[in-house]
Amino acid sequence: MAAIISCNLITPKLPNNRVRFATTHTTATNNNDRLTQRFTPTTCSFNRNPCQKLKECAISLALAVGLITGAPSFADANVNVNVNANNLALPDLSVLISGPPIKDPGALLRYALPINNKAVREVQKPLEDITDSLKVAGVKALDSVERNVRQASRALKQGKSLIVAGLAESKKEHGLELLDKLEVGMDELQQIVEDRNRDAVAPKQKELLNYVGGVEEDMVDGFPYEVPEEYQSMPLLKGRAAVDMKVKVKDNPNLDECVFRIVLDGYNAPVTAGNFVDLVERHFYDGMEIQRGKGFILS
Repeated sequence: MAAIISCNLITPKLPNNRVRFATTHTTATNNNDRLTQRFTPTTCSFNRNPCQKLKECAISLALAVGLITGAPSFADANVNVNVNANNLALPDLSVLISGPPIKDPGALLRYALPINNKAVREVQKPLEDITDSLKVAGVKALDSVERNVRQASRALKQGKSLIVAGLAESKKEHGLELLDKLEVGMDELQQIVEDRNRDAVAPKQKELLNYVGGVEEDMVDGFPYEVPEEYQSMPLLKGRAAVDMKVKVKDNPNLDECVFRIVLDGYNAPVTAGNFVDLVERHFYDGMEIQRGKGFILS
């Protein structure tokens, strides 16, 4: 199968559309500086202690070992790294590198956000678990779904004050609005389960998880990491953005055009994502022919 692709950078695809990328360019001494400015969310600013680099290296080493031996434990006596002392936000590693693989792209993006708020994660987890509960055939699945909903509702009521405290000050108003919608949606989902309306569960679950993801986005205050100096002259994406990739299949007359939505996660890969956005804006991929052979996509 041969296909022609073209890519367009669009407004960042976020549950709450809170991050905006700069549309004006500042005067720069070189092209790379201009690209770095272009891909930096206008809300981002950060100052970090230079000593943090050493600690981040120690954390990265612990995570690398954890991928082989299991989830890392920062409380281990042999790993003398005080993460909380500097309020370093990390993705939810206990979920991402342990247990069954997460296949839902929305869940991956939510868990990958650099936040450190246990209360909101305790609301998120049972809502995510509804996906597994619905794998049971028929209305029997609703018994498990009901337990998931009750657990999430209880976690929201008990942890709401901690969730509110974790919101970035500049985004607090929007976060509170989403929390109100989440509370109402929880009651609606509970009613759906009581009515034994299985078909309505998944759409409502998706809606609630979008609210949760929006609240979690509102906890991210600027770009939380320091990019190593050797990469700072490269195009950087400090946040998230979305790209629409339009694919035209030449050998299939029944399929005129497909559109793939690609979410670029600059929180976890600012250099890789920034380079991709740079290539998209320079139309590098436009008109490129791609081939599929032996299960791999080749360009």
